[in-house]
Amino acid sequence: MGICRETLAKCAPLKSAYRTFHSGAMRSLCRVSPKLQGRLRYWAAWRRWPDFENPTTFDEKLLWLNLYWRNPLKTECADKYTLRAYVERQGLGYLLPRVYGVYETVEAIDFEALPERFVLKCTHGCKCNVFCWKKTDLDLAVARRDLARWVALDFSRVLGELHYAGMKSRIICEEFLEDGTGLLPTDYKVFCFNGRPCWILCYTRRVPNDKGHRTVLDLEWNPVIGYLEEEGGHRPPRPSSLPEFLSASERLSAPFPFVRMDFYCIAGRAVLGEMTFTPNACINKTYTDYCQRDMGRRLELPQPWIE
Repeated sequence: MGICRETLAKCAPLKSAYRTFHSGAMRSLCRVSPKLQGRLRYWAAWRRWPDFENPTTFDEKLLWLNLYWRNPLKTECADKYTLRAYVERQGLGYLLPRVYGVYETVEAIDFEALPERFVLKCTHGCKCNVFCWKKTDLDLAVARRDLARWVALDFSRVLGELHYAGMKSRIICEEFLEDGTGLLPTDYKVFCFNGRPCWILCYTRRVPNDKGHRTVLDLEWNPVIGYLEEEGGHRPPRPSSLPEFLSASERLSAPFPFVRMDFYCIAGRAVLGEMTFTPNACINKTYTDYCQRDMGRRLELPQPWIE
């Protein structure tokens, strides 16, 4: 297996072919049985089968929620555009980033009319963003190609994240968030279990396609030891908006067994990025066994919700 992975890493055409084959196989499997796809993905990661009758680890419970708790509010809040209506209903619209436009096709985007810096996001999936730091440096052909590919993709079939099913594919253009570092702003991911914020996964020193340095912190801003494979005890600067992050997280997460609330602190202003229900598509290999058990213990599963 090690030789196979090393060969794939060194041979770009082979790596691309493998990804294409794997992606196609995963989509086909999801059409047949999302449950079987989830079981196989879990086995591939952990070399054991998930127990959906009595789930205990964090990943097992995330997969269970994905398969058996299909509350439509989860779909509304995972959609980066319809999320805005939910946040407004909760009286927290001031947390939302500024929007320059919403488009149903790539052709509808008037790049000339956009500001010097902006972010384009597909609203119906994940990891489908175009960051424009400077318009003269933006490769429009690549941006249009990527956006067109993402718009056509049904993300619910990629890794079986079923709450993406039925979302309307759109592109949203938002303000470019800057915190003065010259990098992407620090990302504060608040993990909420049954409406209670428990800790924050903090990403610092971020650049596009690289999440940077990770630290898990408790609500008092102390490093949590034993959760990540790479231990460091690094304590990034405490954001001035932390109390606002936690207050908003408690209100917005109240209807959900689990949700991760992603925030930024921009010149003292709290900004909500998104609400995430299936982090890493429910398979979190960089968390330790202790973390898997502890987070699983905190997550109380509801009754199934199948429509």
